[in-house]
Amino acid sequence: MIKRAAPLALSLFGLAALSGCASEAEREAGDARPAARVFSPPVYEAIAPENDTPRVVETGLASWYGPGFHGNLTANGEIFSQHDMSAAHPSLPLPSLARVTRIDTGESVLVRINDRGPFVEGRVIDLSRAAADALGFIDDGVAEVRIEALGPADAADRAAPPEFFNPAERP
Repeated sequence: MIKRAAPLALSLFGLAALSGCASEAEREAGDARPAARVFSPPVYEAIAPENDTPRVVETGLASWYGPGFHGNLTANGEIFSQHDMSAAHPSLPLPSLARVTRIDTGESVLVRINDRGPFVEGRVIDLSRAAADALGFIDDGVAEVRIEALGPADAADRAAPPEFFNPAERP
């Protein structure tokens, strides 16, 4: 009995010791941390103003994923939702933000890169169903896109904006 209780007691002691590692601000905030923020076009402008050159620009074929992966963990440990504006990319940092523009229409979306993929040769990005729907290629399955890496995403944010941005319509 004592041999089985010892590991449990050590685990509880370890958790109690770690709980003292939080900063005073974190302890005061408790569960009052903000929920995922939804970005609006003015915030987008602050992230990537027109005169700011994106760090990575890539063009190629985008596909989308959704129903078979909905609810599973992404490569960085978030829960994948096909309804979020997110994407899988083979090499961009996790999590990061990227603007994906459909080349034939000029429509674009801002997505949170939180997964790895695509795993089909010839494709450069897998968008969530919501992002693909915003770009209008659900039925086609694939579209030619330009990807502009915008830098790291806020680790506390769990969803990129649901709006999509058409550069021609920005103020």
